[in-house]
This record gives sequence, structure tokens and C-alpha cells, in this order.
Amino acid sequence: MDKAWFTISVYSENNVGLLNRISGIFLKRHINIESLNVSRSEIDGVSKFTIVTFTTEDWSRKIVRQIEKQIEVIKAFYHTDEETIFQECALFKIASDLLFDERQIQNIIKENHSEIVTVARDFFVISKTGRRREVDAMYDQLKPFGIMQFVRSGRISVTKDVMAITALLNGFHEEV
Repeated sequence: MDKAWFTISVYSENNVGLLNRISGIFLKRHINIESLNVSRSEIDGVSKFTIVTFTTEDWSRKIVRQIEKQIEVIKAFYHTDEETIFQECALFKIASDLLFDERQIQNIIKENHSEIVTVARDFFVISKTGRRREVDAMYDQLKPFGIMQFVRSGRISVTKDVMAITALLNGFHEEV
């Protein structure tokens, strides 16, 4: 089987230690987690893990089954990139003098559909939202000017199809 990018969505209770146990499932199989984001979900009291891996569909299926064995996990899914809409966010901290002395910096900001989120005496911060390759391209453009700090978020995603988990959990909350 060919390797591809998979987004694994895990809906769970918010309990201490679950992240460690989930990451252990990947560790045992020698599968790298390329990106990880945890946030509240659309359902009250339920957290959503968004995990990105580069592996086979067979391994993704096995990992999801193992994750679902964790007692706090309500449901887990895996999706291909074609089945999801996804973004990342990045922040670039750059020396302030470059904003005014290097016209190219302003062009990079405009061409990459990014924005300046703060300006201080010694630095300014640019925010870029997009796909990984778009963030990487902007990084490559800014690198020659000197990046003081750089950070990127994990992937956040929603599925193109309706997620059955929402109806399932809403029904569960109504019964309780």
C-alpha cells in the first residue's frame, strides 16, 4: 500500500493522560505524528484531537481501532486530504527596521495574503493562515531577511461530509 497524508479525528472526554496514551499508540508502531492539535469540539464537554500522519490507509485504520479502545475516547475517524478542509496558522517575528527599509517584505506580506498582527519598536509579527506548503513558501521568502522567531500551529480541519458523531452525541446528551 502507498503512503499518504491522513487526518485522524478523535472525539473524547477531556481527561489527564489521554494524550500520552494516544501518542504511545503511534510510538509502538513507529509512526510519526506530523501535526497535533487539541481543542474543544462542536459538542459541549467533548474535546477533538486532530492528528496528521504520513502512513498507509491500513495503518490508519488500525490506529483508529486502537485509539477507540481508550476508555475516554468516544469515537475516532481517519480521513484523506481530499475528504477534509484544513489549514495551519503561523507567526513570523521579524526585525522592525526591515518593514520600512526592505520594500520586498511588504510585497511578501501582500502576495502571501498574510497580515501584520503587531508592531513594536524592535520587531513586528506577521500571521499567515493556509496550507503547509503555503506557510513553508512564505518561510522560504522571509528567511533571507532574518526571522527572529517562527511558530506554526498543528493542522485544524473539518470534513467535507457530515460527521455522524455530532448527531450521535447530541442524541446522547438529550437522553441524559
